[in-house]
Amino acid sequence: MVEVGVFPTRTEAEIAQTALTAAGIESVLAADDAGGAYPFDLSGGVRLLVEEADAQLAAEVLATGGS
Repeated sequence: MVEVGVFPTRTEAEIAQTALTAAGIESVLAADDAGGAYPFDLSGGVRLLVEEADAQLAAEVLATGGS
């Protein structure tokens, strides 16, 4: 999996993940926040990851805000 974005909060990352899902791209979130139990204790932000084959399309979706 490759990183296509880093977000300061889980909420922002989930919004971006929703845009990818709407475009048919599967993704996962990686964060040091105990699965959301400690949403304000992020070291390094929330990383949004996709399969390498989807990385270019995912970057395009995120750049256009999902539209």
